[in-house]
Amino acid sequence: MQTSPTWQSPTPHHETFWQVCRSYWQLTKPRIIPLLLIETAASMLVAAHGTVDPLLLLVTLLTGALAAASAQSINCIYDRDIDFDMERTRHRPIPSGRIQLRDALIFAAALAIAAFSLQAIVGNVLSAALEMVGIAIYVGVYTHWLKRSSTQNIVIGGAAGAIPPLVGWAAVTGELSLAAWLFFAIVFIWTPPHFWALALVIQDDYAKVGVPMLPVIAGDEATAKQIWAYTLVLVPITLLMTVPLHATGWVYGAIATYLGWIFIKKAWGLLQSPSDRDQAKSLFKYSILYMMALSAGMVIDSLPVTRSAVMALGHQAFELANTLLPAVMG
Repeated sequence: MQTSPTWQSPTPHHETFWQVCRSYWQLTKPRIIPLLLIETAASMLVAAHGTVDPLLLLVTLLTGALAAASAQSINCIYDRDIDFDMERTRHRPIPSGRIQLRDALIFAAALAIAAFSLQAIVGNVLSAALEMVGIAIYVGVYTHWLKRSSTQNIVIGGAAGAIPPLVGWAAVTGELSLAAWLFFAIVFIWTPPHFWALALVIQDDYAKVGVPMLPVIAGDEATAKQIWAYTLVLVPITLLMTVPLHATGWVYGAIATYLGWIFIKKAWGLLQSPSDRDQAKSLFKYSILYMMALSAGMVIDSLPVTRSAVMALGHQAFELANTLLPAVMG
């Protein structure tokens, strides 16, 4: 592990048990986790055609949160030197000295063990193993191998964030279908434009600590072009869930089309003004909303009431066409 010569562990300063709990909560970077759980839930509901065992859903979301928290905790351990050097992250639990390295490691290991054990018991071994694969990719591939060595760090390492849909699908079906891998691909392709938009905004922090994020190395214009290219690939891929796979219906297809159109417009706006931090920030915020809404669209589409309503509307439209057509033709 690379350690900055300026980094040292300050003296911890917890005064109450609540402060200890708060520090460990912050160690997991909890703001990142809800989006992963939304993807997992969406995958489970699509795989189960809208009707999933509540206990399995609850446990899979819980273990997904535990696995993600473990990965984020290990990431904080590894990145403690650069976190100390950046004002934005200097007050995190490890660089501030509120949590010691040994305790953080024990905490992360306990979370991973709990996640695997509970998911294997209530769900199945495949979904439990996939959660561990997610941790391994995030820690080993992204944090350890690529983050400090390649501008493609978030592209390849982004596979970790695309694991939750596989976990959800495997938990319900015990296997990974083509639709599950397509959901994986959607998140995988979405990750670079999402993260590079943020990197454009905070690139000075990355430059300060020597992390070779794309905007730092290639510049704003090249990054905006990459975001644009990935967005153009992303939007059509989302529609493959409906045609030809039929894993989702036309309600999701309409939602995905609308959301994708907005994404394309925002990416185009950034392409026209690559150095506009407000444009980049707007795209970053929308990218989060986009994935949440896309996943919600899958959930809505998968519900039996939605499918019944679509069938009823289709039947009424067919009857109306049969009624009007003779009059028009006559």
